[in-house]
Amino acid sequence: MHGLGNDFVIVDRRADARPLPPETIAAVSHRRTGVGCDQFITIEPPAADDPAADAVMGIFNGDDGSPAGACGNATRCVADILMRETGKDTVAIRTAAGLLTAWREDDGQVTVDMGEPRLDWQAIPLSTEQDTLSIDLTVGPLSRPVGVNMGNPHAVFFVPAVASIDLPALGPQVERHPLFPERTNVEIVQILDRRSLRMRVWERAAGITQACGSGACAVAVAAVRRGLAERRVTVTLDGGPLVIEWREADGHVLMTGPVAMSFSGTLDAALLSPIQAAP
Repeated sequence: MHGLGNDFVIVDRRADARPLPPETIAAVSHRRTGVGCDQFITIEPPAADDPAADAVMGIFNGDDGSPAGACGNATRCVADILMRETGKDTVAIRTAAGLLTAWREDDGQVTVDMGEPRLDWQAIPLSTEQDTLSIDLTVGPLSRPVGVNMGNPHAVFFVPAVASIDLPALGPQVERHPLFPERTNVEIVQILDRRSLRMRVWERAAGITQACGSGACAVAVAAVRRGLAERRVTVTLDGGPLVIEWREADGHVLMTGPVAMSFSGTLDAALLSPIQAAP
């Protein structure tokens, strides 16, 4: 499935909980020899003592199979699956970032409540104490990002024009900068008006992607904190638009957008037990 081109392999493990070691996840996620995806997602049954959750979602980086903290577009995709299965209009999904509620809008798009952003330097996290509204960091033409944690870390840079930024060159430098001990997602943002933002993203462990839901949320929060935008905005990514609202009443961030099923099938057993090449 995908949300605006941010694509996922989603494996339903509710009836088949065979082990999925990191090397298997990486093999499935490989774009040439596997299925190919930005992130690898699992759906698992909720714990017996967790009646509020309809399912548990696991999120893994496609390059090495390591766990990831949050993925808003994938959450919307999983919510779509669960709502189609159950006939419900609202579902709750347990993730590493907490219990996330999602629902279907009248136009068929899916909204997910991503919860409250974390804005303290220790929550991003940063390696040194800083004001996250203006982090002391300069990489080429990028400087003074806003730090936001939406279940995963983000460094948001405001620029005059996103087309002028060499994101393939600068993204990995920011991602792996010593200031970010857990690495970071990197967003570059152009303010079109107070309700419209244009962004591109370099995702941690994935590189440039067509869309990043948690990144769009981080961008909206950063723009409000800087006084550049309203609390409800349209964020246009390479893959298309998401509507983001940083709700004033409770501080939660809501993300609304489309989801799409590309295909479904069964993974070959050989792919689930990849032969490791000699070093």
